[in-house]
Amino acid sequence: MLQVDGPDGPREVRLTSPGKVAFPKLGITKREVVEYYLAVAEPMTRALQDRPTNLKRFNDGAEGEPFFVKRVPKGAPDWVRTCTVTFPSGRTAESVAVTEPATIAWAANLNTLDFHPWPVRCADTDRPDELRIDLDPQPGTDFADAAAVAAVLREVLEEAGLTGWPKTSGGRGLHVFAPVRPEWDFVEVRHAVIAIARRVCRRIPERATVDWWKEERGERVFLDFNQAARDRTIASAWSVRGLPDATVSMPLTWDAVGEVDPAEFTLRTVPGLLERHGDPHEHMAEHRGGCATALEWYAEDEAELGVAEMPYPPEYPKMPGEPMRVQPSRARHPG
Repeated sequence: MLQVDGPDGPREVRLTSPGKVAFPKLGITKREVVEYYLAVAEPMTRALQDRPTNLKRFNDGAEGEPFFVKRVPKGAPDWVRTCTVTFPSGRTAESVAVTEPATIAWAANLNTLDFHPWPVRCADTDRPDELRIDLDPQPGTDFADAAAVAAVLREVLEEAGLTGWPKTSGGRGLHVFAPVRPEWDFVEVRHAVIAIARRVCRRIPERATVDWWKEERGERVFLDFNQAARDRTIASAWSVRGLPDATVSMPLTWDAVGEVDPAEFTLRTVPGLLERHGDPHEHMAEHRGGCATALEWYAEDEAELGVAEMPYPPEYPKMPGEPMRVQPSRARHPG
């Protein structure tokens, strides 16, 4: 048993099969994964606080097939908090809500590597308090390209009255989160993201794209607006990714974005970096903005383009105003 301190006193967290290998390439065991999460528990709890969180579990290690757990697993301790979320289908579920370090350690013992929080708090799971953009380098581009696009995204966010907070994805990309007041629903926040992403692409069309269909993206960085849709989640800051080198989704300052190598942030290096430099996102929640300006941009796009809405992911029901979900190369053309 592990004793994990928290706001309601110490919790006992069971550690099973501590010697089980989670990352075969590096020989990292489950015990090391749990110890990593305890080392970063303070800032990670802050990032996940009161958020419904999906658990990405790797029961066969990082080289095995993972699966997402969106409902509280059976047998969870009674101190693991939950909150109700609604999926696009209208169905509901009780999801894990992280409120203390012990919940993170308990989930890690279940072979969870990535923690995927919703962009909402349990007090209102229908109105996001974070606007999120995933900068995804396409074939022929890399992290340096994502960093260059992120610099322009930062400018556009500021023009919208928002403050962006960057982190590595744990792979080749970047994630940028912007705290917002929970006054807009998922569709409105997604529209704000689309409008912001379009502005970035207009400024650097040779480097950035919002084209949903891969065949149209080219060698550019894709600004994934659909990560702002209901039930779409992004790995949290401090999450270990299920990749061979145990890389971490690392929060950054803007000054560091163009200077770092994302491969240097791993399960074995990040605790020391946290101890030396602290949490770059410690004060993130204090900088809340709104979606009003970005939604004005969306309305301007609609007036100019006729249809400003973009395709939703394939598992979604048909959404109001959405264009056809047909690859351009497969679409029927007159004549």
